[in-house]
Amino acid sequence: MKLLEHTDALIFDLDGTLIDSMWVWVAIDKEYLAKYHLTEPDDFYANMEGKSYIEVARYYQDVFPELSLSVDEIMEEWTEMAHEMYMTKVPLKKGAKKFLQEVKQRGIRTGIATSNEKAMVLDTLRALGVEDLFDSVRSACEVSSGKPSPDVYLLVAKDLEVDPKRCLVFEDVPMGILAGKNAGMRVCAVEDEFSNSQLVKKKELADFYIKDYDDLFDQTYEVLK
Repeated sequence: MKLLEHTDALIFDLDGTLIDSMWVWVAIDKEYLAKYHLTEPDDFYANMEGKSYIEVARYYQDVFPELSLSVDEIMEEWTEMAHEMYMTKVPLKKGAKKFLQEVKQRGIRTGIATSNEKAMVLDTLRALGVEDLFDSVRSACEVSSGKPSPDVYLLVAKDLEVDPKRCLVFEDVPMGILAGKNAGMRVCAVEDEFSNSQLVKKKELADFYIKDYDDLFDQTYEVLK
């Protein structure tokens, strides 16, 4: 199974895919809901999956009409709550930096297609010392629709000047996997504790599955051959 065969670019989701950060948003949601005395509805996280930062803020407005804050105010407060944790407590996934360095040496272009807020993403990449390993960083806030729409993945492919069919996506949740597939790209699902309950669905939707990026140096994937 030659993962990088017929591949000119790799495009990564960020949260839960390149970095272990989904726990941050669970903590923030809990704190935020308590602060404004809001009750979490059924399927709360399922309904937010894949949405851009802006779309999630709008979702909060729809679900909690008693929350008399603008979309910008909601997002600004979330960013203030998350920024320090991202800068100091969020690590790269196991083997991620080694893999990124390897593919860059091979001349394969790389990009990020995230649902997160772009400025915080750029700060996070700098804090982790990997900002120079990406040729494009785009947020779903920059396109009309978040995942599973293919828009953000197609935007990154355009930046990289690569045919979508020759792009390989790395994603951690079904909506993100569908976004990559809807863009006409192959997708490798990445294990993440937050989406363990969706493991079967992830494997069904994706072309490949890894527990971490060290898996990609295993002979099964023939990355180094």
